[in-house]
Amino acid sequence: MGTAPTFFAAASDDAETPLLRDTVDGAVDYRGRPVARSASGGWRSAGFIIGVEVAERFAYYGISSNLITYLTGPLGQSTAAAAANVNAWSGTASLSPLIGAFVADSFLGRYRTIVVASLVYILGLGLLTLSAIIPSFNTSDCQSKSTIQISSCSPPLHQVLLFFSSLYLVAFAQGGHKPCVQAFGADQFDGQNPEECKAKSSFFNWWYFCMCGGTLATLLILNYIQDNLNWGLGFGIPCVAMAAALILFLLGTKTYRYSVKSDERNPFLRIGSVFATAARNWKTTTKALTAEEESCGTLPYEGSGQFKFLNKALLSPDGSKGDSKVCTFGEVEEAKSVLRLTPIWATSLIYAVVFAQSSTFFTKQGVTMDRSITPGFDIPPASLQSFISLSVVLFIPIYDRMFVPLARGFTQRPSGITMLQRIGTGMFLSAVSMVVAALVEMKRLEIAREHGLVDMPNATVPMSVWWLIPQYVLFGISDVFTMVGLQEFFYDQVPNELRSVGLSLYLSIFGVGNFLSSFLVSAIANATGGDGGDSWFANNLNRAHLDYFYWLLSGLSALELVVYLYFARSYIYNRSRTI
Repeated sequence: MGTAPTFFAAASDDAETPLLRDTVDGAVDYRGRPVARSASGGWRSAGFIIGVEVAERFAYYGISSNLITYLTGPLGQSTAAAAANVNAWSGTASLSPLIGAFVADSFLGRYRTIVVASLVYILGLGLLTLSAIIPSFNTSDCQSKSTIQISSCSPPLHQVLLFFSSLYLVAFAQGGHKPCVQAFGADQFDGQNPEECKAKSSFFNWWYFCMCGGTLATLLILNYIQDNLNWGLGFGIPCVAMAAALILFLLGTKTYRYSVKSDERNPFLRIGSVFATAARNWKTTTKALTAEEESCGTLPYEGSGQFKFLNKALLSPDGSKGDSKVCTFGEVEEAKSVLRLTPIWATSLIYAVVFAQSSTFFTKQGVTMDRSITPGFDIPPASLQSFISLSVVLFIPIYDRMFVPLARGFTQRPSGITMLQRIGTGMFLSAVSMVVAALVEMKRLEIAREHGLVDMPNATVPMSVWWLIPQYVLFGISDVFTMVGLQEFFYDQVPNELRSVGLSLYLSIFGVGNFLSSFLVSAIANATGGDGGDSWFANNLNRAHLDYFYWLLSGLSALELVVYLYFARSYIYNRSRTI
C-alpha cells in the first residue's frame, strides 16, 4: 500500500482524530489519521486509479503498437532492425519497474511515485511529439524508393537522437508508474474483510478489462491518425491524455487508503540478510539445525522441507557464543516465499516471447495483405491488434460472471480455479495461437507464389487480412488467463511491503521476454541470411519465412508448458494470503 503523502500530513500528532467505529487496520487517510471503511477505498477509489491506467495504456500503446511502422517508415530502418529496436524498448519498459518498485516500496511510497512518474511520462511524450514534427526528409519520396535504397532515407541525426531519448524517457517513466498504480489500486480493498476480499479478486479481472479498453481506443483511433494524418498528432494526443489522467488521479487523493509505515527493517534488507546469514552458516550441521527448530517450537507444515538451507539463517555461526545477529523464523519464511516465485517466473518467459510478436511481425504481415474495408478505406495494420483487446473486453465479463461462479461450485475456491491453473491455461492457448499463425503465414506465402508476387514486396497479396484474426483472438483469450493470473499471483504471493516489487517481477517477465525475442530475431537473421541469401525476416516478407519462426515458437511454448506444469504442481502457496 502506498504510504500517506507527507505533504498532506501537516497536522500535528495531537490533531483531533475522528471517531470511527469501522476503521481499516494498517491503513490511514491522506492526513495520516485512521481511515473509515465506508468513507475510503473500495471501488470508488479504485475507479480513479483505473482511470489513470486506462489513459496510461492509451498513451503506451499509442507508441508501441505502431512503433515498427514509424521505424521502418519515417526513420527508414530495415524490418529486422526495427523489430529488434521495438523489442529492446519494450524490454526496457518492462524491466524498469524493478527500479521504480524498489524506490516506491523503500522510499517514496506508491502515491508519490505515481505522481513523479506521471510527470516524467508527460515530459517524454511531449519530447516525442516534438521529434515527430521536426521537418526532415520527404517520407513520400523515401517510400517510393526500393527496399535496397531505403537506408539512404534516414532522417537527420538530431531527430533520431531526440526520438530515441524521448522514447526511453517514456520507458523510464513507466518503471515508476506501472507497478505502483496497480498495487495501489489493489490496496484499496481490505483482504481481511470477506466482501472486500472477493472484490479484490475481481479487481484484477476488471483492471485488465479497463486497461484493454484504453488499448482498444488507441488501436482504433491513434493508429488511424498516425497512418493517415500525421505522427505529431498521433504522439501528441497521448501526451494530453496523460496530463488529464494525472489530474484525475489527484482528484481522488482524499478517498485513498494509505499504508502505515512499518517499524520493521526494510523488506529488502530483511530478505537479503536471510540469504547472507544462511550463506555464512553453510557449514552448519543438520543436527544443529534440527535442534534449533525444535527449541523454537517450529512444527512441520506443508513446505517446511522446501529451501531448508535457508533455515541456517536461524543460527549463529558455528563456534560463536550465540550473540551474533540471526534471522527470525518469519524472516526466513518471507525469503522462502520470494524464492518460490523463481521457477514460475522463469517458465513464463517463452509466453512473453510469443506475446512480443503481436506488435512486430503480426503487424508487418498485415501490411502485405488486402486490408480494404470499403472502397478507398484500408484498415491500418497496427489496428489489427485491437482484436486482442476486443477479445479481452468481451471474454473477461464471461470469465468473471460465468466461468468463476461455475468453477467455484466445483472447487469451493472464491476465485474458481487456482492462480497457477489459470496461468497454465493461457500458456496452452498461446502455443495454439502460434500454430495458427504459422499455418496462416504458410497460406499467405503460397498465395504470393501463385500470383507471382514473390519479388514484388510492395504489392498487395490477394488474401484478406481477416485471416489474421484467429491468432489475435487466441492471443486475447490467453491474456485473460495468463496475464491476469500472473498479475494476481505476483501481487498475492509476496510480502505485503513488497507488492509493488511483486508486480514489477510480473512485468519483468515481459521485459526479459522482449530481449529474448530480440536476441532470437537477431541470431536467426544472422544465421539464415548469410551468403547474400534471404533470412527468415527479410525485408521482402514474400521471401521471408515467418512461418518457420512461428513453428519454432510453438515448439518452445509446448516445452515451456511441460516444465511449467512440473513446477506448478509442486508450488506451495503462501498460506496467509492465498485467495
